Amino acid sequence: MSTKNSGLRIVLTGAPGCGKGTQARLLKEKLQIPHLSTGEMLRAEAQTGSALGSQIKALIDKGNLVPDEMIIDMLSKRIENKDCENGFILDGFPRTLPQAKALDKMLKDKDIKLDAVIEIQVPDEIIMERILGRYACMKCGQGYHDKYQKPKVYGVCDVCGGTEFYRRIDDNRTTVQNRLVNYRALTYPTIPYFEKEGLLKCVDGTGSIEAVAKKIDSLLGIK
Repeated sequence: MSTKNSGLRIVLTGAPGCGKGTQARLLKEKLQIPHLSTGEMLRAEAQTGSALGSQIKALIDKGNLVPDEMIIDMLSKRIENKDCENGFILDGFPRTLPQAKALDKMLKDKDIKLDAVIEIQVPDEIIMERILGRYACMKCGQGYHDKYQKPKVYGVCDVCGGTEFYRRIDDNRTTVQNRLVNYRALTYPTIPYFEKEGLLKCVDGTGSIEAVAKKIDSLLGIK
């Protein structure tokens, strides 16, 4: 268990579209700890229109990675917030071996220890189908999918009743293929690193959201 307090510090990893975000949100509700999505944090900055935001937006739109220093600094400040005292869920970070080592050092400097790194494993063809079909409510951000997760009432958000939806500009076939290539080359090397650290736990992510959630709960000892 973690050095500070009694919460869980978890990293969810896997290829783009494997379900990290969805499972992180479920864990957030069960454990009552923050879901830290570096992707969402970066996209929020990209929408500010600042010089930094414009640079981030250009990188994201092409499916490229944002510089490590920028993300580590952003994450380090976020973890200092009071709501992270009892644990957190990292989603989409680290994405490279240098990031994994930088995260390890940053957490050690703060006297914080990770409890588990969960790799959600999904074949590329399923990932492509998942990403190309996903969209979200413009008002509250609730996620949906053309095939797997439709609103109960067509065109109306289940959560807030909003009627406007959007798809991420980077959710297109060319960019997704680029992101998968980046994942294999840059992110996958973090897997043996975390395995060596004794933190890695793998789960088959091809089942339903509920089925995958149960597998993750079992790995973490959540009842």
